[in-house]
Amino acid sequence: MSGGPRFRADHVGSLLRPRKLAQMRMAVANGDGNEADLRAIEDEEISAVVGIQEEIGLKAVTDGEFRRSFWHYDFMGMLTGFELEEREEGIQFAGVKLRPVFPVIRGILDFPDDHPMLEHFKHVAKISSVTPKISIPGPSCCHFRVGLEDIHPRRYRDAEVLMADIARTYRKAVRAFYDAGCRYLQMDDIFFAYLCDPKHRKSKAELGQDPDWLIGKYSWMMHEAIRDRPTDMTIAMHMCRGNFRSTHAAEGGYDPAADAVFNQTGVDVFFMEYDTQRAGGIEPLRLLSKGNQRVMPGFITTKSGHLESIDEIRRKIDKASRIADIDQLGIAPQCGFASTEEGNELSEDEQWRKLELVVRVADKVWGEI
Repeated sequence: MSGGPRFRADHVGSLLRPRKLAQMRMAVANGDGNEADLRAIEDEEISAVVGIQEEIGLKAVTDGEFRRSFWHYDFMGMLTGFELEEREEGIQFAGVKLRPVFPVIRGILDFPDDHPMLEHFKHVAKISSVTPKISIPGPSCCHFRVGLEDIHPRRYRDAEVLMADIARTYRKAVRAFYDAGCRYLQMDDIFFAYLCDPKHRKSKAELGQDPDWLIGKYSWMMHEAIRDRPTDMTIAMHMCRGNFRSTHAAEGGYDPAADAVFNQTGVDVFFMEYDTQRAGGIEPLRLLSKGNQRVMPGFITTKSGHLESIDEIRRKIDKASRIADIDQLGIAPQCGFASTEEGNELSEDEQWRKLELVVRVADKVWGEI
């Protein structure tokens, strides 16, 4: 378990893209702008957004994922062995479909020494006066989100071999981020929550993949990826049920996965979606081991601009503290504000009010941020 940075108030990482940035990215996509101008605007907007996070009082800041289109595919497409392909139809969310981008494994997986997100992290570290954090997709994403027909190397027909190579690739990534100065690395491993949803469990079973076996193997992959991390590096994990333009893709409580997540991954901090009944009850928190692991229950939604009250959130924290030690709890929004560049259905002002609320709640409940 890590002795690295821990906070009472935090957020998952992605933030709504400013209009100027969105317009320039679209111009580049349409051939009406150049990459150099886009990079300059990204730098400008990231500096601004880091400053706002610090002004609000957050002690850990991100670049809002402003250099990405997706929370996961950009990172995966930059790994050796992966490619991203555009197709006819995207993945179905509740009432809307994701853009039709699909990850394909063409070769043997590895983490390249020049992975661009290392520089993304270094830029935030250079301009921030508090702890810089970067969020990347967790190891499970490289398995769950790749169709069996899109896994081309013969050796990866054996799922155990593929998972071992994913774990090895991520172990190299963890070391590379540490060497780049990162002491707070978050891995978004949302598919633990998906595997608590009956329809996703059924879908995997129909492919010949036992969902409980997957939960165990995904826990093993995470543990293997982070087991050699230095003691001053904190590893966080975020779990949710999908987040695209304020919609979702899964439902169901954490019960099938909670024990594996808390007690088999070796993760230090857990960001857990808890803004609606879709996430089930807080009872799975009873499986959190005593010690210095921390859960950041997402009682504050990012899917709408409705601002929860401090009293409402404090009541929920009080209820959670009857199940898990209050000293092992913090507070964060339930997900990112823009898991894809389209963003959720709320305004930038509403986003900042949400993050101000996170800080105010932490100060009221624990007397620290």
